[in-house]
Amino acid sequence: MTYLLLILAGLFAGAINSVAGGGSFLTFPSLLFAGVPAVMANASSTVAMVPGSATSAFAYRMDIRRLSEVHIKSWFLIGILGGASGAALLLFTSDRTFRQVAPWLLLFATLLFAFGNQVGLALRGRLHANHGAMLLILFPIAVYGGYFGGGMGIMFLAAMRLYGLTDIHGMNGIKTVLGSSLNGIAAGIFIASHQVSWRPALVMMAAGIVGGYLGPLGARQLPPKVIRGSIIAIGAVMTAYFFYIAPK
Repeated sequence: MTYLLLILAGLFAGAINSVAGGGSFLTFPSLLFAGVPAVMANASSTVAMVPGSATSAFAYRMDIRRLSEVHIKSWFLIGILGGASGAALLLFTSDRTFRQVAPWLLLFATLLFAFGNQVGLALRGRLHANHGAMLLILFPIAVYGGYFGGGMGIMFLAAMRLYGLTDIHGMNGIKTVLGSSLNGIAAGIFIASHQVSWRPALVMMAAGIVGGYLGPLGARQLPPKVIRGSIIAIGAVMTAYFFYIAPK
């Protein structure tokens, strides 16, 4: 039963990460339910989702190429630096402290999911393609992504709207590659620090690869409101649950 939960969590997390982000709403709680300690569960979740994110990025390759954005490579570099910083910060967080912080991170991510589009639309084009300001915005998002990651995709999409991009499929592609690159470096740090519970992580990883590839294909078939509504509902339930079980 535990492995079925991990497979389903990995499959759906891989799919929704490729569309809107928020897969950690499924993977992190599932690993906790499987008995993995909180900090290790968060690290294992990151490692498990990296290959799925990579397959999603491959599926979006034509959408990214169509944007012809000349600064993408520097965005990826700042994402890697931020992801490494966030991962290092997590390693200095105790399991009890992370359990206390996790409900607030989930609440923040859920609210961001619920209202991120409105914020992004309100701020659209405010940077007027200002590359330096874009890098300053991307770095703290990447640090947050390396540390926890819930709602990171919405933050990246909001930043790109602020920058002036409007092609949602291309933006989703960039968001996916940014996420996979920073999670990749974070995963390397977690592996080197022996913070990965490998058996459940590998089960979730295999399912995430399938979900990550199929997600962009299904994204064009399902109404976006259905996808977002489902993720917000999952986030609200998980947030309430983790506030209930958080150590006092």
